[in-house]
Amino acid sequence: MRDRKLVKNKSHFIDTIKNNSGIIHKAASIYTSNPQDREDLTQEIIYQLWKSFDSFKSYSSISTWIYRVAMNVSIFYLKQSKKRFQTIPLNHEIVKVESVDNNEDYHMWKKIHRQINTLNLLEKGILMLYLEHKSYAEIAEITGISETNVGTKLMRIKAKIRKRVIKG
Repeated sequence: MRDRKLVKNKSHFIDTIKNNSGIIHKAASIYTSNPQDREDLTQEIIYQLWKSFDSFKSYSSISTWIYRVAMNVSIFYLKQSKKRFQTIPLNHEIVKVESVDNNEDYHMWKKIHRQINTLNLLEKGILMLYLEHKSYAEIAEITGISETNVGTKLMRIKAKIRKRVIKG
């Protein structure tokens, strides 16, 4: 009986990971600098998801739970492995510019991109979720901060980026 439950859970887990692999890869990509580190972090996220899969209670959507686990594992892993991992700038894998019609737009995008790279770990995570069109409530649930705090942080992040882009 236990073996059947394990097989059922394993199958459900694999389907869940396949259906939400983009979340895992985005989280790993935003906090790592090279393919090997990204792969290691992706594996660590999946391992931590597997360890806690049976404890998921469906109080939130599965994608919200995966975002939360992926971000927490990424931040913890990064803090524990400062020498192994270096934070990286958001790149075109994560934030795609659909089309840059002229040189001026391209240079503006590069300025914004450089400023995003100066954000701290939590700010990058909040911005990533915002760019994924997550609601303030979802961002709050994933990050563990209040909706009001999400709004305040996003306002400050936008102002910081805007100010720095206009300046330089």
